[in-house]
Amino acid sequence: MAETVTPAVDDTPTPASTRRERSGWYFYDWAMSAFSTTVITVFLGPFLTTVTELAAGCELGADTCSGYVYPLGVKVAAGSYFPYLVSLSVFLTVFALPVVGAIADRSAHKKRLLAAAAFIGAGATVGMLFVTGDRYLLGGALFMIANIAFGAGVVVYNSFLPRLGGPDDRDGISSRGWALGYLGGGLLLALNLVAVSMLGEKDNHQRTLDLARWSIVSAGVWWAVFTLVPLRWLREHPTAAALAGGNPVTDGFRQLGRTLREIKAYPLTLFFLLAFLVYNDGIQTVIALASQYGTKELKLEQGTLIVTILLVQFLAFGGALLLGALAKRIGAWKTVLISLVLWTGVILGAFRLPAEAPVPFMVLGAAIGLVLGGSQALSRSLFSQLIPAGKEGEYYGFYEISDKGTSWLGPLAFGIVFQLTNSYRVGLVSLLIFFVVGFLLLLAVPIRRAIVAAGNTPPRVL
Repeated sequence: MAETVTPAVDDTPTPASTRRERSGWYFYDWAMSAFSTTVITVFLGPFLTTVTELAAGCELGADTCSGYVYPLGVKVAAGSYFPYLVSLSVFLTVFALPVVGAIADRSAHKKRLLAAAAFIGAGATVGMLFVTGDRYLLGGALFMIANIAFGAGVVVYNSFLPRLGGPDDRDGISSRGWALGYLGGGLLLALNLVAVSMLGEKDNHQRTLDLARWSIVSAGVWWAVFTLVPLRWLREHPTAAALAGGNPVTDGFRQLGRTLREIKAYPLTLFFLLAFLVYNDGIQTVIALASQYGTKELKLEQGTLIVTILLVQFLAFGGALLLGALAKRIGAWKTVLISLVLWTGVILGAFRLPAEAPVPFMVLGAAIGLVLGGSQALSRSLFSQLIPAGKEGEYYGFYEISDKGTSWLGPLAFGIVFQLTNSYRVGLVSLLIFFVVGFLLLLAVPIRRAIVAAGNTPPRVL
């Protein structure tokens, strides 16, 4: 079927990008990674779960809580509230992000869209300052606003990638951006670690909760401040459609409708996207729920979790560059497949971790760090090769449904299994299916033929 597709013609030749422009693009990863690391990966899960447990009538600092809350009249186990929230926020992004991408493709002012998404998300994150006592509903609402805005910002940010380099350059550009993001997220996490070490008091659960709240707020401030760098250094790359004028919102909706009708002309791109949505849903679920698993199942202290995630961040910086270098030799497609095999081993290792044993948890964190950045960065650059010219925002809108901290099937499966079994370990094992099925789907994609069918030139090595 793919051979009958007429290749798309790029009506917007890519201008030569400057080093300053690429650095500005990298810096948005530096800015937003504070949210995915400090908020999603470390603090928000345990923080919001604790607030929810208080609303369910459990005592602060209790080892277990079998209480329930009733948001909108629905009975929810306190331990399942946060995973369900993640699922709900991503369900909403299914509708929001492709629209944002379509508008970005039709707008001559992408940087304004990037600024709006970043500052709305950062503002909602700073608003967590007011989530005190048992205000779990306020915390849930702010999280959903921040997470959806985060996804919208990443859609616009990713849509710049095909304009920053040719087919042979994008793996390296994407890997460097992801690597710098891990450095930025790791640096803020290190600062929060210092704060927890200096200000925390053993067995003072209220102080721990307050420190978690302020750490979340710091990520919002970091996100907003460092977004000023890409807004200054990035250049606009409007398409011919954007330069033709018109209303980008209404035109974007019309264009999205046409794309949804015509997308069946690119079945191999859709097949790759399906594979990515499956395996990356597993990756994002591990990232989002690792801290909750560590505190509630393994009984690890917050300081141990922060040190481990910090280890993951800095090793992921090297891992992104290392797998990027491997992709240069054997191709991005093969490198991502290798990373999925390693992810399967990570899940099996996490299931067997003993409770109250920080060293094995840190060793597993090191393994995650080595495969995390590369598998994500190379998936992003590989997808850029499969997008028809001029529709980068729209396609990255679909892509972002399961990227950068957003996933829905994984947290939903985890939450349901926990509610049925009251076991975080059993919930973790349910994630294996995402990596196994994702590997098999990606293996079945004829990647070079898919790139040609999208009207693009394949890189020399795949």
